[in-house]
Amino acid sequence: MAGLQARVQALETDRAARPHRHRGRSFLAALLIVLGCLLAPLSVVATWAAAEVGDTDRYVATVAPLASDPDVQNAVADRVTDALMTRIDLPVLLSQAAPQDRPRLQRALGGRLGDALESAVRSFVHDQAQRVVESNAFKTVWTDANRTVHASLDKALTGSGGGAVQLTNDSVTLDLGPVVDQVKQRLVAAGLTVAERIPQVHTDITLVRSDRIGAIKTYVRLLQIAGIWLPVLAVVLLAAGVLLSVRRRRSLIAACLGAAVATGLLGIGLRVFRSFYLDALPADVSPGAAGAVYDALTHFLVTAALMVVALGAVIALGVWLTGRGRYAGLVRHGWVSGIGAVRSTADGAGLRTGPVGPFVRRRRTWITWILVVGALLVLLFWSYPTGWTVVGVALCLLFALAVVEFLAGGGKDPAGGATAAPRRG
Repeated sequence: MAGLQARVQALETDRAARPHRHRGRSFLAALLIVLGCLLAPLSVVATWAAAEVGDTDRYVATVAPLASDPDVQNAVADRVTDALMTRIDLPVLLSQAAPQDRPRLQRALGGRLGDALESAVRSFVHDQAQRVVESNAFKTVWTDANRTVHASLDKALTGSGGGAVQLTNDSVTLDLGPVVDQVKQRLVAAGLTVAERIPQVHTDITLVRSDRIGAIKTYVRLLQIAGIWLPVLAVVLLAAGVLLSVRRRRSLIAACLGAAVATGLLGIGLRVFRSFYLDALPADVSPGAAGAVYDALTHFLVTAALMVVALGAVIALGVWLTGRGRYAGLVRHGWVSGIGAVRSTADGAGLRTGPVGPFVRRRRTWITWILVVGALLVLLFWSYPTGWTVVGVALCLLFALAVVEFLAGGGKDPAGGATAAPRRG
């Protein structure tokens, strides 16, 4: 009797202590999930830092379209024109022009050798610069130059500078010397032979300007160090929080949605910061060109953020649909009923699955898990997945699961009996 009383007392004590253990366990699980969600947007930024700075092909693919951007072309043409005009002493250069070249020069300038000479020369130089930056040769030079100076950009973003890309106290600039040389050649070919006497010109165009460029260098270095480990840490924290929680299904849904929301805020913040960034630019920086550069450099960030949002939403939706909730059960019932109707129509048309149907019925669970794991592996090994990649893989998985449901239902099992109706919910 005494032993029974002791046993009852021990059970009551354990029952009384259980809520406290659950509360502590739930608090720790929630803390891990919150930390994982906070690290999700930082993981996207760390991946960007590693990809844009460490991957030359990725960087070139990012900046190559800028050579065809009208705002960038106009900014480069204006900058080159200003650089050349500051080094052209019109009276001296024209006086040094050979007599046989003056008629050709006059035709090139439209006959304007009077009071509007400086305006005519500037317009002429700008036209030649515009033709250079709009040519396929400029696109090739732009792409090749960016590939060559990628190492210099790496140094610039990590603070040491050097090469064609220089990092000053508040800006990252790109040397336009090669473009100036091409414009000088076109000026000479078009009749302005005095351009041969212009010394070598080095001017630049501002790629990025910010008063906090020094702090940005520090952040980039830290994110490069974090690299791939920060995303891994975020996933580990989220997984640990879900496994430690009492209600794992709800915790998994909350973790996925939390990571999606946090990363979505990063994407929104990038768009908001763009407006503030462009408004703070000096008057000598083209807002259109600066906006194009900003959009190009942050394109991967925005794309990666949308991918995480889509992935979190898809996983959360999938987990919810496999739960015991009423509405989830209704959705599953509609799914099974719809596929059952298609299967009935196929049976009426004389279509049979043969030995495939019984095989799929026996191994249905294994096939389902193989498909789910395969979809996750596709996303894991995809070089640079986007939100549309996630949606596409999810739709392919959904179609594959529908095929499994179609093959597994209906017909008769190997023993000759009718297959049981699909479970609801």
